[in-house]
Amino acid sequence: MKKTVRLFGFFCAMTFATVGVIFLLTPEGVLSFFNSLSPAFHLNQAPVVFPGFFLILSVGYMYVVAFIACQIFRNPENPLFLLLLANAKIASSLLSLFLIFRDNVYLIYFTNFLTDGLIGAAAIYLYLKIKI
Repeated sequence: MKKTVRLFGFFCAMTFATVGVIFLLTPEGVLSFFNSLSPAFHLNQAPVVFPGFFLILSVGYMYVVAFIACQIFRNPENPLFLLLLANAKIASSLLSLFLIFRDNVYLIYFTNFLTDGLIGAAAIYLYLKIKI
């Protein structure tokens, strides 16, 4: 189980750090990419507006979850880091679901709901395996 947890932490840390850099360098590019795929799924395109304050928050969030994932990699026997990551990802997933109902079913919202929900579920699963 320790090896699985380490691999999970490594994969998440690399992915979150990469996504954070992409958000920082081209926030409009991320939304434009998902908008280009939206018609294929018969979904509306999300507005491509990315104020600086939200850029700060999104990149900051990606830094924090990448840091937590690094701690999972470095300390696979400590379930606290898995619980922290699970909370962050499930909160992000549920917020995306809320925004789907409030705003519209944008592909970017739906993708974030699914991916963060799956990452959060995986973190909870690993947490429970370590705790039991």
